[in-house]
Amino acid sequence: MGYIEELREIVGHRPLIFVGSVVIIKDSQGRILMQQRRHPYGTWGLPGGLMELGESTEDTARREVLEETGLSIGELHLIDVFSGKDNFVVAENGDEFYAVVIAYWTDDVRGKLINDEKESLGCAFMQVNKLPDTVVKSHKRIIERYLAKQT
Repeated sequence: MGYIEELREIVGHRPLIFVGSVVIIKDSQGRILMQQRRHPYGTWGLPGGLMELGESTEDTARREVLEETGLSIGELHLIDVFSGKDNFVVAENGDEFYAVVIAYWTDDVRGKLINDEKESLGCAFMQVNKLPDTVVKSHKRIIERYLAKQT
């Protein structure tokens, strides 16, 4: 059982603050890696997840990307930190939390893309101007901030 599951056993569904990391992974063609999620079912988002005890946000980003995609990532570039009322989440099971999300981008990628079927329906590199309509709202903001910093 992980840190978050242990914490939830103690506090139930009450609102908590969690820290997580997401990564925009850019390929040689300028496309970004998107993950079609199981929760909420069918939505698209960036690979990433919540921090475990003792991890840095960079460690979290690398671990989550490896777990979810099979890819190893190297150098990370900070996009921004996202927090506040717009990052309030109610999970399907009723758990409530405010997410502090540290967003990174990288083009330093190794390995073969492998989908973790427990967490996602699939992963695909996509042109940023052709993303699905069902991208998680908070991830849309991260992608927009990333694009603004690239110009």
